[in-house]
Amino acid sequence: MPKAANAGNAPANRQPIAAPEAGVPADLVPMGFVAGAFGIRGWVKVVADTQFADSLLDYDTWWLGRNGGWRAYRVEDSQAQPKALNAKLVGVDDRDLAFSMKGMTVAVPRSAMPAPEEGEYYWADLIGMAVVNLQGEALGEVANLLSTGANDVLVVKDGQTERLLPFVGAVVIEVDAAARSIKVDWGLDY
Repeated sequence: MPKAANAGNAPANRQPIAAPEAGVPADLVPMGFVAGAFGIRGWVKVVADTQFADSLLDYDTWWLGRNGGWRAYRVEDSQAQPKALNAKLVGVDDRDLAFSMKGMTVAVPRSAMPAPEEGEYYWADLIGMAVVNLQGEALGEVANLLSTGANDVLVVKDGQTERLLPFVGAVVIEVDAAARSIKVDWGLDY
């Protein structure tokens, strides 16, 4: 059964980030966002959009950005909470600077993420894949994924048409990462 790993996806933009600046990794993947300042010593509160909030702590360096501007920050210290993280970033030493980071996207390079296990896929890797049914009919491209609790759902768009397909073995027949395509048992008229 295929499984989509929600390990690198920000709420507003689940696609890898284009990095036009020199020195910025070209394969940044959103992992969460800065929700605001935490305390008075420069800590930030981060909402991680990962399967487990503390998964973001696996990376020593986070890239924070807004409007195409990115900067690397090393994580100096951290505290995991059930749905968020508190982090002290090197160079962020007061509440005002931490507060100014509110709304910034937190990303890590896709190349720094561990390879998914057999039959598992990062959401960021599924975005943009072509979706074709067993009859060879194109359903569109994966625009997004949703987590419903019971299973993940592919949001497939083709022009004005949007389809929601459960990401379960009975529907997703094959994911071909090399060809960037997903074969599904799903009709055009569903």
